[in-house]
Amino acid sequence: MNEPILVQIIGAPIACSEGIKDSWREVAHWAASKLYQQFGETLQVKYYDLFDPDCPAFPADAQLPLVLLAGEILSSGEKISLPLICRKLEKLTTVSTETIGVQKHE
Repeated sequence: MNEPILVQIIGAPIACSEGIKDSWREVAHWAASKLYQQFGETLQVKYYDLFDPDCPAFPADAQLPLVLLAGEILSSGEKISLPLICRKLEKLTTVSTETIGVQKHE
């Protein structure tokens, strides 16, 4: 079995007049649930706060939120886009299933 494709989302709590909001974490967890419904065990989604000790290295020119897919920057400083993540995952999973002789049917 192949290793799952790793989707890493890096964000940070946001200070506002009502206190601290953790909006990026909430969106990341929502997106993860949708991605797991569509792709199952072919992926693993992890959310990190920017200053978590196990947070992946943050590129110098990147902005929050940062979405990494299989170790490569998918988006930086933009919305956490479920359609963008899905399109890239579909390409990666099609490539990986085609390399073992399995065709995906739509």
